[in-house]
Amino acid sequence: MPSPRILVVDDNPELLTLLSSSFEEAGYTVLTASRGRNALDLARKEKPALAIVDVLLPDLMGYDVAEMLKRLKIPFIFISGVHKGGSATRGAAAKHGAVGYFEKPFDRKALLEAVRKVVPAARTPERELELDLEGAPPVAEEAEAMELTSRIDLTAQGAHVGLRGGGKLALRPMGPEQQARLSGAASPVTRRISVTVPTEPPPPGRQDEPEELPADALQPIASKDSVRRGELKDNLPQLFAAFFQARETGELGLQKGQVKKVVYFEAGMPVFAQSNLVADRLGQFLVRAGKIDEATLESAADEASRSKQRTGDVLISMGALTEEERLYYIAQQIKSILYSLFAWETGSFALSFQARARREMIKLDIHPANLIVRGVKKLYKPERLRRLLAAEERLIPSPDPAFNLSDVELQAWEAHLLPRCDGTRTVADLVKLSGRPENEAWATLVALRALRVLEVR
Repeated sequence: MPSPRILVVDDNPELLTLLSSSFEEAGYTVLTASRGRNALDLARKEKPALAIVDVLLPDLMGYDVAEMLKRLKIPFIFISGVHKGGSATRGAAAKHGAVGYFEKPFDRKALLEAVRKVVPAARTPERELELDLEGAPPVAEEAEAMELTSRIDLTAQGAHVGLRGGGKLALRPMGPEQQARLSGAASPVTRRISVTVPTEPPPPGRQDEPEELPADALQPIASKDSVRRGELKDNLPQLFAAFFQARETGELGLQKGQVKKVVYFEAGMPVFAQSNLVADRLGQFLVRAGKIDEATLESAADEASRSKQRTGDVLISMGALTEEERLYYIAQQIKSILYSLFAWETGSFALSFQARARREMIKLDIHPANLIVRGVKKLYKPERLRRLLAAEERLIPSPDPAFNLSDVELQAWEAHLLPRCDGTRTVADLVKLSGRPENEAWATLVALRALRVLEVR
């Protein structure tokens, strides 16, 4: 029996990729369109059983697309990041005849259930992302990919571990010397890291800590229909935003040459990351942070190899690291892997959906909007910033932002500059008005555009 066909219409390519992949895994054949007129052409030709239509499209309003779908007797569900609230939902059903209305960000699983009610499909088993964490060929460190991975946010007043059943355990922060090693003597930013520590022991053989991810990990991404792939072309922020808008739990695998990294999401939030680079492992990270020296790491690694223990466990038994410090540094290590990805201008990605992130021992608490802003500001080089946003271009507020401004931690000068992005000034004008160093101001504008808070007029 052929799979039911559904049509998904949205001008956000990353969200379109994520949703189409999700529906295909659920047993549907998916048609996609990024413009209203293309969607109508597909609807007339393919006669899908259902359409999911974004209200705000580049050429037509989703409401106009819906009127034609009604004539073709194709039921439809609206999704929207602009028209929100009870009146919009009621109007979608009463005035336009929609069978559902979902406001961005929405729960992708709830949308899938709404689709299933209208067009049932056999549930297909979810397949894991084909990224083998155990047996790939050895990976050589690539200086270009790793040169900026140590530039992470530091916690000046300590982190906290959230314990199940309540309570907080304060962690000791890095000392000034360690902060200087990792930040290049930059002023540390005070952030709180929330780390969940399960009370039950992990299942046998499960990878709990990125420190033990072997340097030869992550097999090349295999080709299976259930995993959606694409090229990484400066669209990492949009991929993070797509997970957030769909409240998706799953994995984003990224590959550049032999370097492979995986980001785990839970309900749209990035909570964990792994890498196959030697420099991304906990021991090397502790050396860069100045917590241990190379001789201590070598001794611990030898003992770990002989005793089949984790390097972190050996460092604790040696007295070189406490359990609380290990949790703190693992959290910082994961953040460094996440931020390092923003240095990648090219590569490939693969999407897969599963609940693996929930089984990890360490979970970060960092909003993707702030991750994107900091990643762009830290790791986008000047020539890249100007390639993505030309000096003569003019910015205006986006009618369909991927994130609310309340999600973004803006500095005072950034909040003051934002109202001036009204289309009357060029990017070069805005940079001058900011009163900040040129690259810093340019990076802020690129980051706000990546969040779709701003768009080019």
